[in-house]
Amino acid sequence: MSFFFRMASRLRPSTPEEVVRSIKDSFLALHTRTHAKALEEVEKNVSSLRLLISGDGEVEPNQEQVLQITLEICKEDVISLFVQNLPSLGWTVRKDLVHCWCILLRQKVDESYCCFQYIENHLELLDFLVGCYKNVDIALNCGNMLRECIKYPTLAKYILESGSFELFFEYVELPNFDIASDALNTFKDLLTKHEIVVAEFLGSHYDQFFELYSRLLSSANYVTRRQAMKFLSEFLLEAPNSQIMKRYIVEVRFLNIMINLLKDSSKNIRICAFHVFKVFVANPNKPRPIIEALLENRRELLKLLHNLPTSKGDDELDEEKDLIIQQIQKLA
Repeated sequence: MSFFFRMASRLRPSTPEEVVRSIKDSFLALHTRTHAKALEEVEKNVSSLRLLISGDGEVEPNQEQVLQITLEICKEDVISLFVQNLPSLGWTVRKDLVHCWCILLRQKVDESYCCFQYIENHLELLDFLVGCYKNVDIALNCGNMLRECIKYPTLAKYILESGSFELFFEYVELPNFDIASDALNTFKDLLTKHEIVVAEFLGSHYDQFFELYSRLLSSANYVTRRQAMKFLSEFLLEAPNSQIMKRYIVEVRFLNIMINLLKDSSKNIRICAFHVFKVFVANPNKPRPIIEALLENRRELLKLLHNLPTSKGDDELDEEKDLIIQQIQKLA
């Protein structure tokens, strides 16, 4: 059976306008008809949409038709229906919907990204998706949808500066490991995809952000503590974040957090903490409060550093550790 024959048998409408109208009507019917019947119609239509815009693995989709469908989906507010009805859908149709979402957001029509612009004009949809992390059934779906949105700097900027962003500090500690990990992936994307956006955000929300982040570093949850420390050690040492790092390493409160993490029972956490701690010590312009904190804890720090676990053959870490020990010993 040919691809186009299968399309015709599964979806009667032939024009993009008819295709999208059928999809829209089935979503609207979720709240007006027998729920089981309405869900069946939605599932059939979303499955057909997936085939139309991504093909079946044998035949490529008609790109002109994909672009026309994308325009109609934006024009008819179907993007909003996708998001708002996500909690009402079953596992299979949610999977197909997320697949369609990712394809639609990448479609460039007349030099612009239609679906991106639609979301830019309906930013409440992003807040809705962030809030969906609280729903175990759809959390992973919304995470995939959010990460596709975050690829656009204006959408990432909105989430960072909205009240929704603070929810991620709760989500990364959720008891469900898969959801917490997914939330962390979205959190990382927000802080790494767009350097200028992130620099501006942290420049104006520095204290608020690091107060919340410090709680993750002190979490009783080992996984949270480890992942937070690992990400911080990578994030601060990236060249685009040098100004944030310079601000971070002159504050005694953050030095004390690193000292506490050097005592952690986890080898991995101790090593990650060392990579941030060493920057406090190596800073040639250490303020006096930092020097005094290092002197006050010198004996304990030297013991911790001598006992810092290293892997066989990790000569670079051994060299860095020896240099930091020497610098601490020379402090006066």
